[in-house]
Amino acid sequence: MKFLRDPYQVIIRPIVTEKSVRLKEIENKYTFEVHIKSTKKDIKDAIEKLFNVKVEGVNTMIVKGKRRRIGRKVVKGKDWKKAIVKLREGDKIDFFESI
Repeated sequence: MKFLRDPYQVIIRPIVTEKSVRLKEIENKYTFEVHIKSTKKDIKDAIEKLFNVKVEGVNTMIVKGKRRRIGRKVVKGKDWKKAIVKLREGDKIDFFESI
């Protein structure tokens, strides 16, 4: 999709969990929530432009929304896309270092 050229539209937020912190420390991989229609190329370009790093690879997955009960109703949360970005050896994103 060519409409997602603004990096601030592609990258929604970083994901900081125990697993993502472990990935960062061991394999130099960072985890982000991204726009559902963004491609791997869009994500790579956005990360390189926003953080001035070199991206080696991008893995993406669609995370299905959770089902919850509200009284007798069962509602489903929205689906979202997660991207795990591998950076070049020696590169790091300073945003994650303060966590």
